[in-house]
Amino acid sequence: MAGRIRDVDIALVRERSPIADVIGEHIQLRNAGGGNLKGLCPFHDEKSPSFNVTPERGMYFCFGCGEGGDVITFVEKIEHLGFSEAVERLAQRAGIQLQYEQGGYVPRRDHGERARLIEAHRAAAEFYRDKLLTPEAAIGRRFLSERGFERADAETFGVGYAPNEWEALARHLMQRGFAAEELIKGGLAKEGRRGPIDRFRGRLIWPIRDATGDVIGFGARKLIDSDDGPKYLNTPESPLYKKSQVLYGIDLAKREISKRSQAVIVEGYTDVMACHLAGVPTAVATCGTSFGEEHIKVLRRFLLDQSAATGEVIFTFDGDAAGQKAALRAFADEQKFVTQTYVAIQPDGLDPCDLRIKQGDAAVRDLVASREPLFQFAIRSTISRYDLRSNEGKIAALDAAAPIVAGIKDVGLRKRYAIDLDRWLGFMDERFVMQRIAEVGGAQQGRPQRAPRAAPVDPNVKVEGELLKLAVQRPALLGPRFDALDTQAFTAPDHVALHTVVVAAGGTAAAGHGGREWVDRLLDHAPDEAARALVTRFAVEAIRADSHVEERYGAAMLAAIEAIAVDRAIAQVKSRIQRLNPVEEQQEYNKLFGELVALEQQRRLLRDRAAGS
Repeated sequence: MAGRIRDVDIALVRERSPIADVIGEHIQLRNAGGGNLKGLCPFHDEKSPSFNVTPERGMYFCFGCGEGGDVITFVEKIEHLGFSEAVERLAQRAGIQLQYEQGGYVPRRDHGERARLIEAHRAAAEFYRDKLLTPEAAIGRRFLSERGFERADAETFGVGYAPNEWEALARHLMQRGFAAEELIKGGLAKEGRRGPIDRFRGRLIWPIRDATGDVIGFGARKLIDSDDGPKYLNTPESPLYKKSQVLYGIDLAKREISKRSQAVIVEGYTDVMACHLAGVPTAVATCGTSFGEEHIKVLRRFLLDQSAATGEVIFTFDGDAAGQKAALRAFADEQKFVTQTYVAIQPDGLDPCDLRIKQGDAAVRDLVASREPLFQFAIRSTISRYDLRSNEGKIAALDAAAPIVAGIKDVGLRKRYAIDLDRWLGFMDERFVMQRIAEVGGAQQGRPQRAPRAAPVDPNVKVEGELLKLAVQRPALLGPRFDALDTQAFTAPDHVALHTVVVAAGGTAAAGHGGREWVDRLLDHAPDEAARALVTRFAVEAIRADSHVEERYGAAMLAAIEAIAVDRAIAQVKSRIQRLNPVEEQQEYNKLFGELVALEQQRRLLRDRAAGS
């Protein structure tokens, strides 16, 4: 058994794994001000970004689902790893050789399952790539050449060749120290009579990578006539490879997708290659399955599509009936994007790869540029099935298209397409068409429910929250005045719990210069996961003040919360005075009245400080 990873190595892994870089391999992050970054959460589906990253303190927190932590926690969650495996994965990324407190260096065979399978796939990809240069692979090289791809193109995309042998890859990997069970579990091999046999034989091979660039599977194209398998064969479902979540080319396209706010969806591996080489570097493809909801989630992390005006998703399909059917399937998921969604169909039925061969790179770029809004395509494709020369045909077409128009969430866009539908059908009666859409479409869609109003937040609770953010992020600004506050100064349960953690950690007086060390100290003193989540959240949430006025802002928040405590004391004194008889209990009455006057003077002073700071 491997020993525990040394604490000094874990600290080194954190130090050399910038959280913005690691998370940026999975989602698009944009500047949110105050040194913070923001993106769409990879752990839950959301329309607007609530996932915040604070590089200065090495923390992240999602205000939508509550997930948060440091760079190791993120890798644990996103890769479904244990703590040690996440540290090992980051160490490998940073080029750090880990040491363990028992047993010294740990050989690769002791790494976690996912890391082992990643290594096996990396070795397999190298094996296939090298085999493409052998005499046997001439048929594969010819296939690529006939489709306009040169050797450099094959190297860019890592294209390889699987020898037409039963055990070529399995034998190679087992000689490298991988177990037969690992090859079978990863989908690289199948169970044979006398051991594992290769899953892919005599085929051209495309490595399929995740967004971080790790090979997680392969796509294989038949080359030999005697091969009785399907034209394309993909890695089966495995701990690494989930076809509903995989997009071929995402590792190469993600930066351009983020930069251009555009993603182009094509149907095959050669189409992705053709698009990238033709100047459309945002192209990706599904792998052996239709485009679905999980693929949308992957894309949205890089599109960061919180505004419909800033991005676009373009589907390219063959111009035949099957292509139109695929486009209409895509329409069903259209409104899970916030960006505009389009369809680009080549009239002569050529896919991007064939189009590039016959008409050149410019034709591929023109295909993408000629995109048609997906709503428009869906509506026009639907009404094209009817005979619009008769009133009966027009009504039938209207009724068929009405649910599509009625399902458009944007009211203005829905009205514009209703007007277009009237024009395409030739009624020239917008009121009639809109009424029909409301009747036919409304019956299917149901009446929309009004969203519940958010409960108002107590201003005093807001003050508590701001002060605690400063205590976590800028403790030096608060000084001993914060440490002098009683726990009763806080009312919200989360705020009471966090204040207790700060006190347990020695108060802001023990925070030194703050930063990551102070946050780690708070995390160490948090009694449970709920308290740790609170520390993470308040370490990431933006302070409601610009950095150049934070000192005055901190003084204002301290004065405000001290004033709130005085308010409570005034209320208690007034309650006691009201229960006294000023004639019979004159001495006690005068004493309390003096306390009330002093408290009200103190409150005025604190209110002035809070307002003036």
